[in-house]
Amino acid sequence: MIRPLRAARAAVVFSTRIPVGGGPYTEEEFRQAPAYFPLVGAGLGLATAAVHMLSFPLGAGPAAISCVAAGLLLTGAFHEDGLADTADALGGSIRDRGRLLEILKDSRIGTFGAAALVISLTLRFSLLAELGVGAPLGLVLAHGLSRVVPVWQLATLPYITPPEHARSSDMVRGGSAQAWLATWIGAGLLGACLLLTSVSLRATLGIVASLICLGFLSAWRYRVRAGGVCGDFLGATQQLCQAAVLIVLVLDGGVSG
Repeated sequence: MIRPLRAARAAVVFSTRIPVGGGPYTEEEFRQAPAYFPLVGAGLGLATAAVHMLSFPLGAGPAAISCVAAGLLLTGAFHEDGLADTADALGGSIRDRGRLLEILKDSRIGTFGAAALVISLTLRFSLLAELGVGAPLGLVLAHGLSRVVPVWQLATLPYITPPEHARSSDMVRGGSAQAWLATWIGAGLLGACLLLTSVSLRATLGIVASLICLGFLSAWRYRVRAGGVCGDFLGATQQLCQAAVLIVLVLDGGVSG
């Protein structure tokens, strides 16, 4: 039987650069790992929130840049890489599925990928600066909740990467059990923030609605264009969801602890 702690550590090893040891991990442990992605995200949110608070005396703008940079270092820009590859593949392949898969395997960043990274990073900088003192709580919510939707896509969509072309980012699989556990972890995080902080019920409902809509829309796009999902697509979904959470919080008037 796989112990939850082993699977949670595998999730940290898979999605961050944080050295937690415990390896090597088995295939089954990596298969269980997606259930704990929101928990790992919440931990990343806490770490980047600490960076934000330490750098906030410099101003809201520098603090926002510092905490985003810290997140990139902690994850090795794992999800940003997926966003860039996805933008290049979906933007550059028109309707040729074979060409789309070729672009996904190409390690170079093209015009669409570069543009997507600039937009994503700039949007996060500006949203976190707008949140100001509420940014630390926003970081915890955005990092944690944005990792729920990709777990559902992993569980419900066909995986399109052939085994012979699989990379290390393709080793994680997950089913409905992992997706439901990830959802309960995300719900617990959101519920705790609703009860213990200034996050409003309106913002809570807005976050849930935006994540569901993004999940369905992106899944539909992946299915139509590529026939399913891959690691890069999941990274792109996480980036979209992270921005969506921050947008809802800003529109709701910000948060505070």
